[in-house]
Amino acid sequence: MLKLFRSKIYLAIFLMGSVLLFGITGYRYISGFSWTEALYMTIITVTTVGFQEVRPLGTQAQLFTVVLIISSVFIFAFAISVVTEYVLSKNSLQLLKKKKVKQRIDKLENHVIVCGYGRNGAQAAQRLNAYNRPFVIIERDREVIEKHEDEILFVEGDANEDEVLMEAGVKRAKFLIAALPDDAANLFVVLSARQLNKKLFIISRASQLTSQKKLQLAGADKVIMPDKIGGDHMASLVVLPDLITFMDKLSMEGGDTTNLEEVAIEDFSDQVDCNSLRDLDLRRKTGCTIIGYIKPDGTYIINPEADMPLQPKSKVIVLGRPEQIRKLNEMFHIG
Repeated sequence: MLKLFRSKIYLAIFLMGSVLLFGITGYRYISGFSWTEALYMTIITVTTVGFQEVRPLGTQAQLFTVVLIISSVFIFAFAISVVTEYVLSKNSLQLLKKKKVKQRIDKLENHVIVCGYGRNGAQAAQRLNAYNRPFVIIERDREVIEKHEDEILFVEGDANEDEVLMEAGVKRAKFLIAALPDDAANLFVVLSARQLNKKLFIISRASQLTSQKKLQLAGADKVIMPDKIGGDHMASLVVLPDLITFMDKLSMEGGDTTNLEEVAIEDFSDQVDCNSLRDLDLRRKTGCTIIGYIKPDGTYIINPEADMPLQPKSKVIVLGRPEQIRKLNEMFHIG
């Protein structure tokens, strides 16, 4: 549709240029005006401003002027209609696009809300997209939204405002990531989100160590300090270079590169009598190895024993090559 509008605009510009050229050439050779006088006569004729003529016109020049006026009226009317149609249609397309986005957001449940599409927010969105987790971005910068709105659901506005959080479906969301660059702004987002949804799991970014406790008091379940993590990682590469490089190889990007997977025990219950880790027998069936167990109360057990009894609402962490992880997901219909 936009291509059609552009072609109409180009046609209108071409026709207006042709009228001006037609008028200038006509006055130049019919009435013998100079090029400047011919330009002047053409402009006052097509715009119908009624200024005085350069000199009295002969019969041929008068007939030419009539033709020029009639043709210019139709052509300029066409040009105005094209521009008006383009402006109105562009606004209509924007309204229609916003309406469709709102309808898609209104259908989401247990989704993730990411506040801010800066470096951390964009990275979070990339990871969520890799795992096919539904998410909504709250961003106030219109230019940023226009660059990515065809592939990501955006809500334009300030994440500190309750109305914007409501538009993003905060009451139906399961997670919220406050990734704004300013700690004070993240603090207000956490406070507002916690007030609107008591069950929401909130993860907040922090720049200053002093902000960590404040964010937790405000209602954040987890507080992440990207600068601290980055510094620790670089120092670890000095102290334990091979181990850290190996850990980096355990990619969790999603899709064909996944090496780690988190699986709820309920995902196995339909096909396996889950009394212990040994009953799962994932090593023989899929090639994956269980390297961790998460109890229902959130307790983490690394390298659990095979005879460890399994409890409802618990999870296991499995390690494997990408093809083994895919086999695990296909066999037990995970994800």
